[in-house]
Amino acid sequence: MKKLAVVAIGGNSLIKDENRTGVKDQYEAVRETCSHIVSMIQMGYEMIITHGNGPQVGFMLLRSELSKHVVSPVSLDSCDADTQGSIGYNIQMALGNEFRKKNIKKEAVTLITQVVVDKNDSAFKNPTKPIGPFYSKREAEDRKKIGWIVKEDAGRGYRRVVPSPIPKRIVEIDVIRSLVNNGFVVIAAGGGGIPVISENDCLKGVEAVIDKDLASSLLASEVKSALFLISTAVERVYLNFGEPDQTPISKMDVEEARKYLAEGHFAEGSMAPKIRACISFLERGGNEAIITSPDMIEKALEGKTGTKILKI
Repeated sequence: MKKLAVVAIGGNSLIKDENRTGVKDQYEAVRETCSHIVSMIQMGYEMIITHGNGPQVGFMLLRSELSKHVVSPVSLDSCDADTQGSIGYNIQMALGNEFRKKNIKKEAVTLITQVVVDKNDSAFKNPTKPIGPFYSKREAEDRKKIGWIVKEDAGRGYRRVVPSPIPKRIVEIDVIRSLVNNGFVVIAAGGGGIPVISENDCLKGVEAVIDKDLASSLLASEVKSALFLISTAVERVYLNFGEPDQTPISKMDVEEARKYLAEGHFAEGSMAPKIRACISFLERGGNEAIITSPDMIEKALEGKTGTKILKI
C-alpha cells in the first residue's frame, strides 16, 4: 500500500536570490524542486504539495500599490488566490514534464483552496506575517509612509508584515481526499490557503496571509498523511543558527522541539513556524515530520541528512 506524504515548499525557496526573482527564474527553482518530489513518487508515495507565497504576494501588492492611480488595488485575499493559481501552474507544469520524461503515469492538479479562520483572531490586531522582498532600514521607513507595517525579519532586513490568523478548517478537504484517492498529485492550500470567515453560513474573504506551514500541518492531519515534509532553504535545522557554534539537529522529539523553541533557537520569521507546524502535526496523531532543503529530500528520506521530528 502506498504511503501518503504532504510536502510543503517554502515560498522563499522558489527564489534563489535577489537577482533571480522573475517568473522564469521562479519556474526554474520549481522545476528543480519537482525533480526531487518526483523521486518520492518513485519511492512509492502518493503526494499532496503545498507551497508558500510570501515573496510573491509581496511583489503583487507592491505592483498594486504602484499602479493604484491607474487600476483598482488588489485585495490581499485575491492576491492569495492569484498566487495559488500562478505558483500552482508552475508546479503542475514542472511535475507533468517530469512525469512524461520518466514515463510515470500520473497527473497533477492545482486546487484553489479556501481556509476558514476566526474573525476574532488576535492576529488581525497584531500583524506578524512577513511578505514580499527584504528592505533596508531606509526603504522600510519609506514604506511606512504609505501605510505599511514593516518589521525586521530574522536579522536579514525589513519586510512588510500582515495579519496571519490560525487556520481552523480547510473548506475543500473532501475534494482533496477524492483527488488523492483517485491517484492525482494534488497541489492545494497554496500560500496557506485563501483566508475566509464564516458568517450566516456564507464564506467571506479577509485581508490576511495564513502561515503556509500551519495550514499544511492541518491538511496533513486531516488526510492522515504518513509523512509531513517541509522543504526550505536549509539542509537541516540548527541550534544557534548563524552563530560560530551553530549545531545541526539530525533528530528530535516533540518535547525537545518545544524546549528549543522556548529557548529562542528558532527565528520567528523563518524556522519557528515550521517547528510549530511539525509539533502540531505530531500532536494530532502524525508519526513523522522532516525539515530539509529540496535537493536533499531523497537523502533525508534515507536518514542521511535533514532534521527528523518524532512523537517520542
